[in-house]
Amino acid sequence: MQVFRHIPATDNGALALAIGNFDGMHLGHQTLLKRLIEVARAKNLTPSVMTFEPHPREFFTPLNAPSRLCNLREKLEYFIEAGVQKTFVCAFNQRFSTISAQAFMHEMLRKKMQVSTILVGEDFRFGAKRTGTVADFKTNGFDLIDFAPVNFANERISSTRVRDALSYGNLQLASALLGRAYSISGKVVHGAKRGRELGFPTANIHIKHERPALTGVYAVKLDGLCAVANLGVRPTIAGVPKLSLEVHILDFNEDLYGRHVHVEFLHKIRNEMKFSGLDALKAQIAQDIVVARNFFSIVIPPARE
Repeated sequence: MQVFRHIPATDNGALALAIGNFDGMHLGHQTLLKRLIEVARAKNLTPSVMTFEPHPREFFTPLNAPSRLCNLREKLEYFIEAGVQKTFVCAFNQRFSTISAQAFMHEMLRKKMQVSTILVGEDFRFGAKRTGTVADFKTNGFDLIDFAPVNFANERISSTRVRDALSYGNLQLASALLGRAYSISGKVVHGAKRGRELGFPTANIHIKHERPALTGVYAVKLDGLCAVANLGVRPTIAGVPKLSLEVHILDFNEDLYGRHVHVEFLHKIRNEMKFSGLDALKAQIAQDIVVARNFFSIVIPPARE
């Protein structure tokens, strides 16, 4: 898949273009991209996506912006898996936010990108002050495919609904909305070795989610390996609080430094909390591991001999 950080001046060929933030790539997003691939194949167009970085609400209201469900790398991985051939990552800044709806349609989409077919959600808005609507695409001669919301349990699937489910620890609902377990990916980096000192070595995952949709202690899988993860600021450890994702892999003692890994969140064990000291923390970690082992023994029972 080709990734563009700007709109190239060269000929792209005719595109079928899906536009959106695609945060989390839930089932609604997946349905839209599946249709994108079908339409592009039928019309001999290049299946393409336009997305925005940062999220527009992070630009306009950074203090009140929603938590991120996925970073840009994770989003691009989902696009590749879906079969997208070109992705245009638009820098959402002051200049971009002032582009009028008409300029967006005619100068960017039609003239520069040669967009033939557009696929968006039926409530999609665009242009300065969000004045453009899906009706404007039709009025201005674009072949438009607008999608009605995809529902689960009689409610619309949305990134907001996924965030809410994660914030309440309802991983089962989040998984149903996503069509998979919620995950965070990142590179394993060197940490302060606190876990090793406590007797529970951890893989420290560098994450770009400054405000993740969930925190706490979880039973997880790291690239398929059963593990326990703490996502938070480690309030018991002295020093400046810093967000970290630490994963203790059960029955594992290999070097993962430098590897890019995926952590799937499967079961919430507890909220992050501050303990009276390291001995109390160590005892709680041991109990968390017992809970995780029990969870995995139920979900993945041992093979019969």
